[in-house]
Amino acid sequence: MLPTIVLVGRPNVGKSTLFNRLTKSRDALVADLPGLTRDRHYGRGLGASQPYLVIDTGGFEPKAESGILKEMAKQTLLAIDEADVVIFIVDGRAGLAPQEFVIADTLRKAQRPVLLTVNKTEGMQKAVVAADFFELGLGEPLSISSAHGEGVKDLVELALEHVTQPSENETVVSNKIPRIAIVGRPNVGKSTLVNALLGEDRVIAFDEPGTTRDSIEIDLEKDGRHYKIIDTAGVRKRGRVFEAIEKFSVIKTMQAIEDANVAILVVDAKEGITEQDAHVAAYILDSGRALVVAINKWDGLEEDEHEWIKREIDRKLQFLDFAKFHYISALRKKGLSELLTSVDGAFKAAMAKLATPQLTRVLTDAIAQHQPPISKGIRPKLRYAHQGGMNPPIVVIHGSHVDDIKDSYKRYLEGIFRKTFQLVGTPLRVQFKQGDNPFAITDKRKPGEGIVSMRRRKTAQRAELKAKKLEEDKKR
Repeated sequence: MLPTIVLVGRPNVGKSTLFNRLTKSRDALVADLPGLTRDRHYGRGLGASQPYLVIDTGGFEPKAESGILKEMAKQTLLAIDEADVVIFIVDGRAGLAPQEFVIADTLRKAQRPVLLTVNKTEGMQKAVVAADFFELGLGEPLSISSAHGEGVKDLVELALEHVTQPSENETVVSNKIPRIAIVGRPNVGKSTLVNALLGEDRVIAFDEPGTTRDSIEIDLEKDGRHYKIIDTAGVRKRGRVFEAIEKFSVIKTMQAIEDANVAILVVDAKEGITEQDAHVAAYILDSGRALVVAINKWDGLEEDEHEWIKREIDRKLQFLDFAKFHYISALRKKGLSELLTSVDGAFKAAMAKLATPQLTRVLTDAIAQHQPPISKGIRPKLRYAHQGGMNPPIVVIHGSHVDDIKDSYKRYLEGIFRKTFQLVGTPLRVQFKQGDNPFAITDKRKPGEGIVSMRRRKTAQRAELKAKKLEEDKKR
C-alpha cells in the first residue's frame, strides 16, 4: 500500500506551500492569510525514492469547541489516523506558540511517527532558530524552507524511512494474480459490477451515492483464472465532498489504484463523460496503471444517445487511446466476459518483458523513419534501448544530447513501441539517459610531466576507450 504523509500544524505555518512543492502542483491555495485551507487536499508525492501520498490539512486547533475550527480539527484527527508519518510544521520566524504544545500532546497520543519541522528558515541560522522547539519534546527539529525548497528532499526521504517496505513475497503474488481496482464517481454502478462479476451479492449496492466507504478486496475465480477485485469508494468532485468519512474514502481509492495492476474505470452512460471522470482517468494514467473503461448502464440509452456518448468519449477521453472501451450493463450482466478478456490483455501488456535486441531494433527503425529534431544546432543521437520496468512498461533509451529531445518526439517513440509490441491497455513510459562521452579525457597534466608526454598519454587513453566501445557494440 502506498505510504501516506500528513502535514499538520497551526494556521499559516506553510503547510500548503510544502504540499504544492511535494506534489509539484498548485492544487492548494497559498496566501499570507491564516485559515485559508479548510478542506483537505490530497495528492501524489513526486521526486522521492518511492511514490507516496501526501495530505494537506487545515490549521489545527485541537481545543476548538465549536464552529468551523472544531470541524477542521475533527478532519485533521481523521487524517492523522490515516497517516503512516506525520510532518508537524512550525513557523521558525514566529517562534514557539502555546497551542503547539497541545498539538504535540495530541500527536504523541496518536502513536504515529512524527517529524518536527521548522519552516521559513531561509537566510537564518538554522540551529539557533530550531533551538526553541526542542521544548516540544518531539526530537530534533528539522529546518526547511518550503517556499525555497531548502531541506525538503531530505525531509521526505527521512519520513519515508519510517514506512515499512513490502516484502518480496507480496510483490511476487501481485505479479502473478491481477489486482483489479474498480474506480469511478459515486453511484455509477461499481459495486453492482463487482457483484455481477462474482455472481453473488457480495457488497452492498444501493441507489445512493457514497454507499461504499472503504476499499474491499475480494478473490475471484473465473474460467480457471484468478483475480483480486478491489471495490472502492466513489471519487466525487472535491467541492462536493462534505462528510468526514467520505473524505478519507478518497485516500483509500487512490491507494487502491496505486496497489492495483489494472484499473476498471466505470462511467455512467446516462450522465455522459464528466470532468471528474477525466480527473480519475488522469490519475490512473499518472500512476502508470493498466486501464479498461466500462461504460455502464448502456442498455438504458436510446440509439441516438449511443452516438452522442461515443462522441463525448472521443472528445474528452482522447488521452486514453491505449485503453479498450466496453459498453456494458452491470445490472443485467451484459458485456462482462469481454470486459474480463480486456483486463487479461491489459495485465499481460503491463507485465510484458521486452528484449533489449528487439527494443534497439525498433528504435533504429523509428529513427530511420523520423530522426529527432535538431535542437540548438545539434541533433540528439539515440544508440540503444532496454527495458527499465513493468506495470507500466518502461523503455530506457541511451544516447547523447537527450535532454534536448522534445515531448512530441517522445510521444512518437511511445506510439512506435506500443504498436510494435502490441501493448494494448497499458500506458508506456519512455525515459532517456545521457551516455558518457567515450572520448572525453578529463585528466590534466600531471606534476613533472612534459607536454609531449601528456599528449601521448591522452592519445593512448583515447585509443583504449575507442577499442572498448567497439567491443561493447559488437556484443550488442
